[in-house]
Amino acid sequence: MKQAKTLNERELKIVLAHCGTRRHGARDRAIVLVSFYAGLRAKEIAALSIGNVLAENGEIREECVLTPSQTKGRKARRIFFSTKLRKELAGYLSKIDTENAINPLFETQKVTRFSANTMCQLFLDIYCQCGIDGASSHSGRRSFITNLASKGVSVRVLAELASHANLATTQRYIDVNDNQMRQAIELS
Repeated sequence: MKQAKTLNERELKIVLAHCGTRRHGARDRAIVLVSFYAGLRAKEIAALSIGNVLAENGEIREECVLTPSQTKGRKARRIFFSTKLRKELAGYLSKIDTENAINPLFETQKVTRFSANTMCQLFLDIYCQCGIDGASSHSGRRSFITNLASKGVSVRVLAELASHANLATTQRYIDVNDNQMRQAIELS
């Protein structure tokens, strides 16, 4: 089975610029960035509730725990939100009604919760409109893991962040490119 394309910085900028032209641009931008900066699967992004991200005191959480029903493996999972992602989420949350913590973080245009499938379709639509072949809802997750690996984060830490039980699974997510090989050879 072919793996989802990892996106480079230029391609991510294209995607984010395109999101700004869409009817639900703020929502779409936030969805893409949750994928790229937290490594969440489409199912997990679709299952996020406002309370997963927004604490009772109105602050964006630094981390949250997804319940078993929100995850692929039906196992609770801790998610960490970087400073960069928290800033993006704060901007998005300022544009939506956050009164009820159990409401979905991301709603469809019909004001319902996304299903895993409709979330996958949203990603495909965005990438298709940007002309990025081979990208899918898993591209952000693969890019997240690859980017951290290229910065020297250990595979063990990456496996925990990705909620992989097997290190070999995590290693398959890591894409290698010419720039990484050039940098590696300079270490010798």
